[in-house]
Amino acid sequence: MQDFWLRASIPIIASATLAGLIWGLFSLIAALIAMVAMLLLLLLRQLWLLFKLEHWLNDAQLETIPEAMGVWEEAFTKLYKMVKKHKRTKQELATELKHIEQATAALPEGVAILNAANRIEWCNPLAELHFGLNAQRDILQDITYLVRQPEFISYLHIAEADAPLVMHPSRHEDMVLSIKLISYGDNKRLLISRDITQLERIEHMRRDFVANVSHELRTPLTVVNGFVENLQDMTDLSHDQVRHALGLVAEQTQRMSTLVSDLLTLSRLENEQSPPTQETITMSDLLDEVYQDGELLSHGRHSLHLDNVGIPKLQGNREELRSAFSNLVSNAVRYTPAGGHIDLRWWTRAGQPVFSVQDNGIGIAASHIPRLTERFYRVELSRSRETGGTGLGLAIVSRIAIRHQAKLEILSTEGKGSQFLLVFPLKSGESSAPASAKVTSKA
Repeated sequence: MQDFWLRASIPIIASATLAGLIWGLFSLIAALIAMVAMLLLLLLRQLWLLFKLEHWLNDAQLETIPEAMGVWEEAFTKLYKMVKKHKRTKQELATELKHIEQATAALPEGVAILNAANRIEWCNPLAELHFGLNAQRDILQDITYLVRQPEFISYLHIAEADAPLVMHPSRHEDMVLSIKLISYGDNKRLLISRDITQLERIEHMRRDFVANVSHELRTPLTVVNGFVENLQDMTDLSHDQVRHALGLVAEQTQRMSTLVSDLLTLSRLENEQSPPTQETITMSDLLDEVYQDGELLSHGRHSLHLDNVGIPKLQGNREELRSAFSNLVSNAVRYTPAGGHIDLRWWTRAGQPVFSVQDNGIGIAASHIPRLTERFYRVELSRSRETGGTGLGLAIVSRIAIRHQAKLEILSTEGKGSQFLLVFPLKSGESSAPASAKVTSKA
């Protein structure tokens, strides 16, 4: 402090010394005039530096800080250091805020901050998507003005809700949200939303699966049990009656056996965590076996055609791929009327190996195609039962495709036929050289 006053008084002392010299050389009046003039100059300088300081403070940039001497130089130096530190702190805070925004944007849940009046103070991008908000426009808006569903408004007014609210947002009716409110701080609440559409769909599929399994097993068991009871009660059965009854019992028993076998296969594929065993598959041999399976199932009722122009070798699990190929051929045979034709083809599309089965059967409406790979999903229940299918074939094919990193494509037009394609990744092929064309047909 003493050092400050000493340096601040130097101009005044210098002015007084100079005035004293003038007094000694001239007169007292001349000395007073000189003293007043020098003090006015000092005052004007102070005012000018204050003006420059005020002008700089309006836009405090490090590059434009005023220059001065003496006490003012020290003051400006300290201001420079303070502003520099402030800017560095501000930049660090901005960087941290950016990291926080990036982290909240990456959250798998939507997050919004509500104040005591349910006004939005902040929200992340997923919350904007879930509730149809705009982070710029809707800040400090009452969320009940923007999300007006009665169940949502009622949930907001519950003090402490243990269970989350499950709702369909009005702007995304195909979406299912699970919403939870968490209180924190000074009368603030976190509104957390999670998209559970896929979980709800899986749960719906699980309920359908349990119901369908029960229904599918109940029908053959009822038939078998009924015939057994009839055989037990009837004492004068003829040989033909016994043969007919036992034939139906055997048919229903075989149906249950096939159903259980498919269920076990699907369960094994879904629970298998390790990738399939890789082996080099000779495609001509595999395709011949699949073609023979199709002919046996058709019993000459269809024209089957095999076109093998793809790569000769493929890496994968032979038994799984035979199951997938055979299921596609089996479906084509079951859903193509007698006299129809079925084309089996092994070929290459854009360098990728492809197995396709095309028929001119009954076809499938576009609305059913997205659900065809669900377990027990049937376009027409009665027609599916008549063909002897279990409703699990395409689910098995889909799972095998996933295990081989392949893609199942379905193209169909109702009344004109369908085409099912298994498209394998490039790395599955051992060689890009195609095999010689092999065409087999059955009239």
